[in-house]
Amino acid sequence: MSSALGDTATFDRFARFYDWFSPTPDAEEFRAALDFADREVERVLDVGGGTGRGASALGARERIVADAAAGMTQQARRNGFEAVRADAARLPFADESVDAVLVVDALHHFGDPERAVESAARVLRPGGVLVVREIDPTAPVGRLVERGEQLYGFDSTFFAPADLGRMVADAGLDAKYRSRGFEYTVVGTRSE
Repeated sequence: MSSALGDTATFDRFARFYDWFSPTPDAEEFRAALDFADREVERVLDVGGGTGRGASALGARERIVADAAAGMTQQARRNGFEAVRADAARLPFADESVDAVLVVDALHHFGDPERAVESAARVLRPGGVLVVREIDPTAPVGRLVERGEQLYGFDSTFFAPADLGRMVADAGLDAKYRSRGFEYTVVGTRSE
């Protein structure tokens, strides 16, 4: 699956309690990022979306959660989302089938983040957007988060904003990023 095997197993075990301890998604940040779309956003795919935390912040007509952990997809269904167990690097969706892809605080857990970004770009419709929300390992708090995840046993790989921006551009998207302290958002728009 898309996360390192140990990361997936951990999320699988904690799926029922995940929403209790997770921070509330920044709906305003997601809406601002979706404004970069050159099309109406009706179908959103939340990759590595766990219980649907990112998708829950959006009012799109169709919100689908894809996650490697079976427990997370089960909890996403309990939360009212369509959910599929999937490897982020091999998304089981047709080319150009969604208007937006979210990856919220998850890319650093993926076993192959470059292929995951390429897979996300593949499923975007022309004018659609990829929105990646991550933690900046070059910021002091970001370094603490990175070290904490390593101590916990996660196999996390964090990217600086410019590095993730290049990864998104290499996948064929027009990349922009916004930074807010130790968190940042990269938005990649697919040309029409």
